[in-house]
Amino acid sequence: MTVPGSDGLTVFDRRAVRLHRERAAATVGTVAGILRDCAARLLDRLDDTTRRFSLALDIGGRGVVAPLLRARGIATIACDLSPRMAALSGSPCLAADEEWLPFGEASVDLVVASLSLHWINDLPGALIQLRRALKPDGLLLASLPAAGTLAELRASLSQAEAALTGGAAPRLSPLPDLRDCAALLQRAGYALPVADVEDIVLLYGDRLALLRDLRAAGEGNALSLRDRRIPPRELFPMALGGLAEEGGRARATLRLAVLTGWAPAADQPRPLPRGSARIGLAEALSPEQDPLGTRPPGTTRNRDRGGNSDFTGA
Repeated sequence: MTVPGSDGLTVFDRRAVRLHRERAAATVGTVAGILRDCAARLLDRLDDTTRRFSLALDIGGRGVVAPLLRARGIATIACDLSPRMAALSGSPCLAADEEWLPFGEASVDLVVASLSLHWINDLPGALIQLRRALKPDGLLLASLPAAGTLAELRASLSQAEAALTGGAAPRLSPLPDLRDCAALLQRAGYALPVADVEDIVLLYGDRLALLRDLRAAGEGNALSLRDRRIPPRELFPMALGGLAEEGGRARATLRLAVLTGWAPAADQPRPLPRGSARIGLAEALSPEQDPLGTRPPGTTRNRDRGGNSDFTGA
């Protein structure tokens, strides 16, 4: 799959993204639990390093990430495309466009972007800007929805619209797969890049609550080629009725791609030269050689931490 915006096309209407987030600033508290769970999973990576951070940049944390960072004793600057959404994170905060970040080189030592990079047209360019904002040996922690997110809703919407109109309009954002995410970090110049994935399953007793949650989080359709016409009245009831179920409730899967990368520094570990390995790949990846299930930097890995968020939406 092509990474959104990597071919120079304007995939997303950034004005629509900003307006959605401005409107959602009044309602995002209703989905704070889901956002906080996703942010906590991302920030767990900080416990895996002995590096201590003094100043962090929170990109689009929707009032959730900055307080979690400050609770860890890390001074945090928050920014968001929407001024009202940025203000939810508390001072210091500012409105800033992720595609044109106003931060100087080597100005922070930690960047956290939790579920905030998937509406950017030039995602490789944004990652390069974030890397430049990091001090040497600074850390990027980012998560974004990956291919497979809301697969149940995508399938049921397409089927319902095809049945009603004979076609299907673009209604959900294109998303990168995990392999794309790993390549993005390398392309943007990060050292020791790692990409892995976590699946979170949300269960809804009230199927309409799924759509309300997406709207409350500012996740409305912002595709440049979206259909501006009013959809058929039967479309969403039919689509919601066709959602896959689990235990009698509608299921929605959030597949998080988690990206970790370091700003290059002279004293960082370096990979060994090609051809210098003394054991074969099969032996290196065997359970005996790899009891913790780790993988070398730059590879992909599935992380299943058993996180099924039981959200009834009642």
